[in-house]
Amino acid sequence: MSELCTLCPRRCGAARPQNLTEGKLPGVCASPLSPVVARAALHFWEEPVISGTRGAGAVFFCGCNLHCVFCQNFGISMRPAGKEITPERLREIYFELIGQGAHNIDLVTPTHFTEAVLQSLAEPLPVPVVWNSNAYELPETLRRLENKVQIYLPDLKYADDRLAARYSGAQDYFERAKEAILEMYRQTGPFRVGDDGMLRSGVVIRHLILPGCLENSRRIIDFVAETFRPGEVLFSLMRQYLPCGKVSQDSYPELDRRITEEEYREVEQYLFDSPIEDGFVQEADSAEKEFIPVFDGTGV
Repeated sequence: MSELCTLCPRRCGAARPQNLTEGKLPGVCASPLSPVVARAALHFWEEPVISGTRGAGAVFFCGCNLHCVFCQNFGISMRPAGKEITPERLREIYFELIGQGAHNIDLVTPTHFTEAVLQSLAEPLPVPVVWNSNAYELPETLRRLENKVQIYLPDLKYADDRLAARYSGAQDYFERAKEAILEMYRQTGPFRVGDDGMLRSGVVIRHLILPGCLENSRRIIDFVAETFRPGEVLFSLMRQYLPCGKVSQDSYPELDRRITEEEYREVEQYLFDSPIEDGFVQEADSAEKEFIPVFDGTGV
């Protein structure tokens, strides 16, 4: 049995099979309908209000609808390199992570497995659910998650359509991401932090600075500042870029380096000069391969 998939802005209409099959799978995400997971473990490298002291219960899904050439999870985002499981097993994993002390359940790149995730969340969990995505989402898909997801963690990559087309093949990225983030905020309202310092609900908008793309970062900051008032969303400025994925001197030489200290300080100062008051910045040592998880099937 298969269905024509229109879960994300690609609307590719692929007839995705229920289970993994031999050969190349159809669709942009190249994934079956059943979830394929590469790792499920406590994760300590999200924002402090998400990882806390005990870690987020991160479930890393395989496949992706965006295919950024610089993806740090390239080994699993371009192909179903993990283990296929059922929605029932997915829910069991949630409780195993909660039993290990997870502050929340952190679903990483889950969009193309929305149907299975909805099944796994048919009954509420005792901890918040985090929807950790690339922000290239459809509002109608997100609306189905209302009251099942408490925290949205969109990585707002581009305000520049030219960059979105070159690096992710998604020229409409910014328009779709803006619509998605507004829907996320409609669902959660202003962020709420508990007495323990952990995020209970809300939207955390991430942005990764790319080498030489400072104007793109400034435009992202402008969008957040102009759209939301202090106390409504959190903003996380990330400097953890490393040349990964398809980046090489032969294909994308402009991305084949880390961002410089001067580049980061320029964007950071622009953020500090903006009306944005709530959020996070990163230390320089965040741009190390040691912070990229090992996708070896742990916890699956």
